[in-house]
Amino acid sequence: MSDSSEKVRLDKWLWAARFFKTRALAHEAINGGHVHLNGHRAKPARGLNVGDSLSIRKGEVEYLVEVLELSARRGPAREAVLLYKESDESIKAREEYAEQRRLLAASGPSPQKRPDKRDRRRIIRFTNRNR
Repeated sequence: MSDSSEKVRLDKWLWAARFFKTRALAHEAINGGHVHLNGHRAKPARGLNVGDSLSIRKGEVEYLVEVLELSARRGPAREAVLLYKESDESIKAREEYAEQRRLLAASGPSPQKRPDKRDRRRIIRFTNRNR
């Protein structure tokens, strides 16, 4: 953890806080408009301060977090969790979404067996015919 008076790049902090596996993915998400700093779009090199609020969208899930500490070093997950505080409504929304996905996956029909070579050829023929 670093001193709170220093600024850390937004993409570096997202990587250190383990929201993204690589800095390149964090950079891409920021440029794609999936990360908002204090309600506004930001650039990857934007300096981050303690107390800033971030909105991070990963797929269908949105994290609303407040920056508690700055770090440019990617450490263990236990340390990464200490860098931010997720809002209660964000946690609740993520849990509801996970529950919906779990129920949807449990209720959907599942195949009895994997398709064999003949079945795969039929599937390929069917999908190519419908293009």
